[in-house]
Amino acid sequence: MSAKKTALTVLSAALLLPALAAGPASADEKPGTKPGAGTSPAPDAKGKKTAKKQPLPPASMSTVGGNLLGRPGTQVRLGPGAPALPTTLSGRSWIVADAETGEVLAAHNAHWRLAPASTLKMLFADTVLPTLPKDQVHKVTDAELADIGQGSSLVGVKEDLEYTVHDLWLGVFLRSGNDAVHVLAAMNGGIEKTVADMQAHAEELQALDTHVVSPDGYDAPGQVSSAYDLTLFARSGLQKKDFREYCATASAEFPGDQKPGKPRETFGIQNTNRLMTGASGATPYKGIAGVKNGNTTNAGATFTGVAQHGDKKLLVTVMNPSEGSGNEVYEETADLFDWGFAALGKVTPVGELVPPKSADTTSLGSPAQSHDNEKAAAAEESSGGVGTALGLAGGALVAIAAGGFVVNRRWPQRRRGGRPAGD
Repeated sequence: MSAKKTALTVLSAALLLPALAAGPASADEKPGTKPGAGTSPAPDAKGKKTAKKQPLPPASMSTVGGNLLGRPGTQVRLGPGAPALPTTLSGRSWIVADAETGEVLAAHNAHWRLAPASTLKMLFADTVLPTLPKDQVHKVTDAELADIGQGSSLVGVKEDLEYTVHDLWLGVFLRSGNDAVHVLAAMNGGIEKTVADMQAHAEELQALDTHVVSPDGYDAPGQVSSAYDLTLFARSGLQKKDFREYCATASAEFPGDQKPGKPRETFGIQNTNRLMTGASGATPYKGIAGVKNGNTTNAGATFTGVAQHGDKKLLVTVMNPSEGSGNEVYEETADLFDWGFAALGKVTPVGELVPPKSADTTSLGSPAQSHDNEKAAAAEESSGGVGTALGLAGGALVAIAAGGFVVNRRWPQRRRGGRPAGD
């Protein structure tokens, strides 16, 4: 592909956290009361704004990652000098986590099972990306495009034309193309197999709030995930070089029509991540490096982002903020990034992003391996000269193709006795 542009990122370093000052956990709601995200102004017949009722979170939810994460409402432990959380948050569910250590700095209904929209494509990519060589060429058939949901986001894949796997992944990450997802799923053995693969991978990642029905995240009965699970998917995906490259690509050229005797046409595509591109009036966020946005009727707006300021790296997920200008999910994500970067080292974690079931969390000296053999991936990146492996405190780090953003390849150690933070 030509003329690709990647999001600007900053030089990496090991993340060394200072001692955390403990404080009491807090929740802004109690079970059965109206949540902070539960009302939004809505005009009545006369144009006046009235409260818009929203569903309540369950009184108890999953405690994967820590007991506090299973409670409804906002969970945060502020220490001396810690900034207050933003007062404008309206998302039904959100989470702020240290991308390196996996510590959850704050969360709001983190395990509420909600429709994920296209953020579920992070799980699709994390599951299927390692199975298909990026230079493999595939000729698209009518059947592969037959069952795409009405109103789906599309990149413009056409039957009887050839595409590389690389082309199709650009379509998935940049344009959230359900057509590209369906073709890649067909190459993976079909929709049914791909859904089963995704569900198995979600369980391997301990993303137990997630039920997969459609690989593209299109609204489907029973298809749910959570802010916690989406953040697990992002963190797992960011361990992979190609995943990092695709989610950090701001624009690219995509194959178009092929006319006899002429070079194949191309057309430009831009990433739908508005914090990266500044599209539709959104303000680009400094240090953003992915990951994925989504929007459907049932899910509303959803977004998981990863950003770096200096040597600090955060993951933020926001699900279904109240309606307004259309950029709420990005504005609230940016506000939570700002809070998280200012709060690091000044809050006690309320939980953790758990490692995959198969990850080695007992080793004290070497990076743990994920289910798809991250040691081999590290060797490939190092030998290819694209990324730079850095043996630093906190684990071995690997840069994305652009040479900037890095993700800790070592899963966090559990506390003695096996109790996660935030219990």
